Amino acid sequence: NLLSEDQKAGFIEQTQAAQEKDRQTHAAKREAKPLLSIVEARKRHFPIEWKAEDLARPAFLGLRMVNKVPLEEIVPFIDWSPFFATWELKGTYPAIFEDPKFGPVARETFEDAQKMLDRIIKRQSLTARGVYGFFAANSEGDDIVLYRNEKRDEELTRFPMLRQQIDKAEGRYDLCLSDFIAPRETGLPDYIGAFAVTAGLGLDNLVARFEKEGDLDHSLMAKAIADRLAEAFAEYLHAQARKDWGYGREESLQNNDLIAEKYRGIRPAFGYPACPDHTPKRALFNLLDAERKAQIELTENFAMLPASSVSGLYFAHPQAHYFAVGRIEADQVEDYARRCQMEMREMERWLAPNLNYEP
Repeated sequence: NLLSEDQKAGFIEQTQAAQEKDRQTHAAKREAKPLLSIVEARKRHFPIEWKAEDLARPAFLGLRMVNKVPLEEIVPFIDWSPFFATWELKGTYPAIFEDPKFGPVARETFEDAQKMLDRIIKRQSLTARGVYGFFAANSEGDDIVLYRNEKRDEELTRFPMLRQQIDKAEGRYDLCLSDFIAPRETGLPDYIGAFAVTAGLGLDNLVARFEKEGDLDHSLMAKAIADRLAEAFAEYLHAQARKDWGYGREESLQNNDLIAEKYRGIRPAFGYPACPDHTPKRALFNLLDAERKAQIELTENFAMLPASSVSGLYFAHPQAHYFAVGRIEADQVEDYARRCQMEMREMERWLAPNLNYEP
């Protein structure tokens, strides 16, 4: 349409009108649901009655490398449901096989995936590698502070976190991940975990070989399988972390239980709803020495390479749960930028999807 002399003008006019309508709809939603100030939102933090018995001490502090885990050990942890979305097939595994519309194609695609997975395992085309660890920690306001040792007299690093600013009904709270770590003023020793894993080492060579042969279907399938293995590796390592923490030693969970997260603790990743800012990945990677120990690199925009990689934090408190920060106002962005030692405009760029105002 843009290249057509007859249609260009009308196409541009229609597109601009549609975009203006979207802008007005978006602005109306902001005005209809005003947010709390960050000061007021902090008063509505998640209330936890802090008890020493709820704060598990891990079996070790510091880092451990996880090298060349056999893929056969990771496969049972795969959640296959997101795999079908790659092929625009809507449904959850295995119920999707019975879907009258998507079932036959889903079953055929799944069978192709199993063949590719078997091929990858037999030829050892991909390598799984990771690093994880535990650190003494406490919260200070909306920051999570990690200490160099148990004395807690030297700060190792800190992760500023974002808080919801939603005006919720009485009895509901404006959450921040720091709410799930014992505040320093309680005097209670708490801990946090961190991890970075990949199942994509070797994927570039595998994809290049398929593309050289003109086999784009197998190239896409290999990428989809690597993504599933990376997520499964994260699940596998989280299970190990819960055992290291002690409270997971008696777990007896099936794959469906893991997918439904029927276990204690959470593992939020930077860039996802509970901590939507990607920039703390640099501090996380420095903490884990992930580029050397796990062979995962960060791009200048904080994407992970290989792409089939997962990283994040482990929270162990029994009341820790996932949530979405959602929209935030300028007062919190300004405060958060200060805590991150970043310019306001730069921070607004990274948090653009969450801003409840026009910067």
